[in-house]
Amino acid sequence: MTNTQASSRKHSQAAHTRIRTLCRSAWGGLRIFVLLVAVAFATSAAAATGPDAVKTRAYIDHAWDTLTRSLDDCSALADSKVGTHSVLYLPAQMPVPEQLRGIVKRCGVALRTLPRVIDKLGDIDPAQLPVQGLLYLPHPYVVPGGFFNEMYGWDSYFIVLGLVADHRTELARDMVDNALFEVEYYGGVLNANRTYYLSRSQPPFLGAMMSAVLGDPASFHSKADGQAWLAQAYPLAVRNHDIWTRADHRAGDTGLARYFDLGSGPVLEARDADYYRGVIKWLLAHPSDNPSYLVKASQHPDDAEAAQLKSESCDVRTSKVCADAWLSGFRLSADYYLGDRAMRESGFDVNFHFGPFAGSTHHYAAVGLNSLLYRYETDLHDFALQLGKPAEAAHWANVAQARKQAMDRYLWHPDAGIYMDYDFVAGKPAAHPYITTFYPLWAHTASAQQASAVRDHLSIFERSGGLSMDDQPSGAQWDEPFGWAPTNWLAVAGLDAYGFHDDARRIASKFCATIDRGVAADGTIREKYNMVLGNADVHISAGYTQNVVGFGWTNGVYLKLQELLHGDATPTPSVPADNAMK
Repeated sequence: MTNTQASSRKHSQAAHTRIRTLCRSAWGGLRIFVLLVAVAFATSAAAATGPDAVKTRAYIDHAWDTLTRSLDDCSALADSKVGTHSVLYLPAQMPVPEQLRGIVKRCGVALRTLPRVIDKLGDIDPAQLPVQGLLYLPHPYVVPGGFFNEMYGWDSYFIVLGLVADHRTELARDMVDNALFEVEYYGGVLNANRTYYLSRSQPPFLGAMMSAVLGDPASFHSKADGQAWLAQAYPLAVRNHDIWTRADHRAGDTGLARYFDLGSGPVLEARDADYYRGVIKWLLAHPSDNPSYLVKASQHPDDAEAAQLKSESCDVRTSKVCADAWLSGFRLSADYYLGDRAMRESGFDVNFHFGPFAGSTHHYAAVGLNSLLYRYETDLHDFALQLGKPAEAAHWANVAQARKQAMDRYLWHPDAGIYMDYDFVAGKPAAHPYITTFYPLWAHTASAQQASAVRDHLSIFERSGGLSMDDQPSGAQWDEPFGWAPTNWLAVAGLDAYGFHDDARRIASKFCATIDRGVAADGTIREKYNMVLGNADVHISAGYTQNVVGFGWTNGVYLKLQELLHGDATPTPSVPADNAMK
């Protein structure tokens, strides 16, 4: 608690004491007078602790430390999502580090080794592990906050941006080195370092993370040190990129990628079936909006029906969550569960843009994902050049150009002047635009004309508090009226890169003011905000309902937006009209 909060609390308690004393009077009029005084006092106190960027910055300075985890901290091993005894897993080929022996004993954690060496994502089915646990990482890392007590894939990029901006260079490099460690030992950058995430990744920002630390001179002792680091990191970055070009992640024959989890059935981190029963309940209440996600089934199927449900829905004999995911004669389809898992890899959990509860996420060649991959491929091109590998640089230039051409064919709509996600199963674009239409600007894959056309659609998303996800209110947290730090930053950075500086600064100012108001209201920074109200007043009716306190990526984006607003950042290079890689 800050000194200001403590003082405010002290005055508030004193005021309440005076009110209780006066209210003992028999005069009802005096009671009313005292209540009016109390209201005036509260209003005055709120005004005295109004939005203040200095207070927000002080919160962030403190939060970096409270959100940092390392294995010598027993709290880093806990996982409230599953509520089981703490278990720490080591890679199969790694001997037990000596310092872990003392930590295991002191923290009362069980130490296990993964059953095999992992070459690629999905080599281990986490459902076959005897118990779920934390995956070992060698360096400290920043967690998002709240019950997110592990290092997350795409969160880490925005956290790294903030750490670099805040000159916490060593911790920023630790984060990137941990991500590279995941690629080397766990098959890719994971959703997060828990065993139940061994079947999926998250939005691919590894190349951008590497660029962030390489671009900071304080990250390395010398240029030669940075070059040596890049020589080791580059092949791992290539290996992580391979995830998105394998058959499982291909969006049909479009030449583009999709999100896809390599598991099946309900996710292992689900403690019970409440969420899935909620999906069934919604679908039953909205039959015209049900894309065949429901399967008629018994609550207690016999062996024959259970065998059939294993392919049509999920395995009721091995998963209690699957068995309990039944309501009013229905279960969820196997394809819905694939979409549910893909949604979690996308990071947009939960939205209704990719079907109700995003159950069709895996059917889409997504604008956001393919923009990130284009940027990844241009980063790999640049890394190869820095390492003196011109043939490999040419390869990545060709790969990026092919992706751009596929994006222009399937995702760009010249008549509407906007990028739209493409349902390659149904052969049609999404019904409505999404905030990811700005990602091609951040990735530098849009032409000047395309960028200008996208910029002209700002009114679809812009609200008093920043950029909303879309204009389709669903009750889910990744839809209207909610806005998030990562999507606001990518849009702002993209607009600024193409010369729309006034738009970028206006939106940056709005979103920073929203965060400042949140800190003034309750002394915290949150994971998401209400863009219509311009505050942290978030009420979710579909899917996850919490607005978690922390919050790593909001902290990082706030610092980057402040850099942009106050001119502390390195000027963003202009993107040429013809931005195809030469």
